[in-house]
Amino acid sequence: MIWLEALSYVVTILGFPAAILVIVREERLRRENEENELHRELSAEYDNFLRLVMDNADLLLMSKYSLPEPLTDEQRERTDIIFRILISLFEKAYIILYEDGMEGRARRRWLSWEDDMVEWCARDDFRAALPHLLEGEDDAFSKHILRLAERHT
Repeated sequence: MIWLEALSYVVTILGFPAAILVIVREERLRRENEENELHRELSAEYDNFLRLVMDNADLLLMSKYSLPEPLTDEQRERTDIIFRILISLFEKAYIILYEDGMEGRARRRWLSWEDDMVEWCARDDFRAALPHLLEGEDDAFSKHILRLAERHT
C-alpha cells in the first residue's frame, strides 16, 4: 500500500509537468503547421497571379520596364486590374505574415514576399499606380510598400 501511495506521488510530481510540456509542444507544432499552410496558400495564390501575368504577356509585366506609351485603353485596364490583384495579394501576405521583430522561419517567409514587392516597386508604372491602388487598403501595409517604392525614386 505504501508503494502505491509513493508511486502516485511520483506520477503526480513527474506526470503533471510532463503533461504540460507535451501540451505546449503540441500547441507550438500546431501553430507552425498553420503558419506553413498559410504560407503555402499565399504562395499558390502568387503562382496563380504569375499565370495571369503570363496569360497577358503582351503587357510585358515581367520586364523591368513599363510598356511603352501609348497604351490602348484595353491594355491600361488589364494592367490596372492585374496591379489591383497584386496589391490585394501583397496586402494579404502583409497582414498574415508580417510582424515586428520576426526571426527564423517567419522572417525568411516574410523576406521572400518583400523581395517580390521590391521587384514590382522597381517598375515605374507600378509605382505610379500605387497611390490609386492603395486607396482603402490597410494603413500599415500602405506605408510599408510606399517605403519600398521610395527606394526606386
